[in-house]
Amino acid sequence: YRLIRFVPERARFGAIEHTRFELQAFHMGWLFNRPVHLFEVADGRIRPMKFDTDDFIYERTAREKVPERAPLPGVAGFRLHNPINRPDIMDELVAFQGASYFRSLGRGSTYGLSARGLSVNTGSDVKEEFPRFTRFWITRPQPGSDVITVWAALESPSLTGAYEFVIEPGRNTVMEVTARLFFRKDIAQLGVAPLTSMFLYGDRNRAKFDDFRPAVHDSDGLEIVRQDGHRVWRPLSNPPRLASSFFKEDTPRSFGLCQRNRDFDHYQDAAAVYERRPSCMVEPIGDWGPGSVRLVEIPSDLEINDNIVAFWVPAQPAKAGEEMTLRYRLHWGDLPPEENGDLAYVKASRAGVGGVSGVENEDGSRKFVVDFFGGPLEHLPPEAVEDLTVVAAAVGARITSQVLHRIPGNNSWRLVLDVIGEGEVIELSAHVEGFGQKLTETWLFQWLTEQ
Repeated sequence: YRLIRFVPERARFGAIEHTRFELQAFHMGWLFNRPVHLFEVADGRIRPMKFDTDDFIYERTAREKVPERAPLPGVAGFRLHNPINRPDIMDELVAFQGASYFRSLGRGSTYGLSARGLSVNTGSDVKEEFPRFTRFWITRPQPGSDVITVWAALESPSLTGAYEFVIEPGRNTVMEVTARLFFRKDIAQLGVAPLTSMFLYGDRNRAKFDDFRPAVHDSDGLEIVRQDGHRVWRPLSNPPRLASSFFKEDTPRSFGLCQRNRDFDHYQDAAAVYERRPSCMVEPIGDWGPGSVRLVEIPSDLEINDNIVAFWVPAQPAKAGEEMTLRYRLHWGDLPPEENGDLAYVKASRAGVGGVSGVENEDGSRKFVVDFFGGPLEHLPPEAVEDLTVVAAAVGARITSQVLHRIPGNNSWRLVLDVIGEGEVIELSAHVEGFGQKLTETWLFQWLTEQ
């Protein structure tokens, strides 16, 4: 399949029509053997976009299996290019391929996490469905415009749907999504605006992997901005067994999977360039009502496996015969937290054997180390610790020690917790308060004691 690629000179739209977008199709094959049909919308008319074998380059053994100038029954999807990085280069911007998966980039990004149109019964006791986009209608972009609109039809045994994507590339590429859903059957768990990513290992679980690279992940945390504006950061894990977390909220301001660490030295992978993988934040538009952000973490031994899923679950299950319309924006790009914002953010999260370093640990405690950076903590002197309060909690465990101190030389504040587990699943939370207000975002973590 990798021996087949689109002929760049046969891209639709592009320089021939003086637009800032061009379209290339994906050939069917490998994992993508169900046809998708594309249509162009222009001048009030809809025209099928037809592709044949002349649109593709077939290398080596692939050339032997495909007749010349033969029509294709469909394609596997498509990608849009745009001069997002340089005015003279049409770089890949967004790709729709496989089920309802799609992914995008901000300026300077390389592909990492993906989004999906919808998830159905993901991580539940009911068999999961994988809805798929079967048809796309792409507007012919206007000359000079940096906005393009794509419509899509979604099909699944339990539902059907119509989607609109208004895509605007930039430093952070923004997709405004409108989804109208029609339910054929009751659905146990509907997953809205699902994101899929990979976390193999990082600072907390590196010892499990014999690899020269210090960290391997497309995303390192789940970020939620609650309706009241308070921000939550939940570092990701590669758990020993399937793990799930729910974060109840009434229409959060935003949620998403982020890659906060942008330092090459953290990854040391010159080929994969994990420090350039995009973050993606979901911004609900309108009232989504009560529900939960759900995070599913799946055990994995290989970085080719997407083992992280995050999505919104409405509190009210979808019923057969009902309709639902949802709107949201997807923000793709670097998306760093504000260093001079109202709250300090979690810059690093580590874990190890509890107790005193160099002394045998006898109580079975685990040590969790959280570094906060920026915001109102940045310029506080070390002695200001007397005015600060750590608000920490552990469900299913006891916190036996908590220490907060400033790290000399790098403007960070370090919180060190020693925790003794009393159950199999332990939920930890911590933030710092002072001067009558919250000073940091809330750090959350799920500790499975067999980790």
